[in-house]
Amino acid sequence: MADRLASFADLAVGQRASLERTISADDVDIFRELSGDANPLHEDGELARRSFFGGPIAHGMLTASMFSTLIGMLLPGTGAIYRAQSLEFLRPVRPGDALRAWGEIRTLDAAANRIEIDTWIENQHGQRVLAGRAVVSLLRGLKPA
Repeated sequence: MADRLASFADLAVGQRASLERTISADDVDIFRELSGDANPLHEDGELARRSFFGGPIAHGMLTASMFSTLIGMLLPGTGAIYRAQSLEFLRPVRPGDALRAWGEIRTLDAAANRIEIDTWIENQHGQRVLAGRAVVSLLRGLKPA
């Protein structure tokens, strides 16, 4: 394993991390292929323009997938095990939107191996497009190689 596993000693309530990604039309196409979600709001520009969204939107779960990178690589990081994630979709995300996913540790309980992290994603205008809360554990007790 290239990185050291995250530990409770590395973490503190209020600790934050973030990452950025611009959602491209190719990302939407790839996610459609991977997920099988061919909802016309994501791929039919004419239909999407006639909807209350006013144009094509990215899949909500594509946007939410940024949390997987945030949790698994940054906060808490390598060895994090996702237990739960709540999601509230607040605004549409469109191809071309520059997003920043945030996480902030809300609670730490080493005895229960439980970390609660407030999660949210902002667009290039600083507007929250998605919000939620993650519950995470840390990998422990690896067997020797």
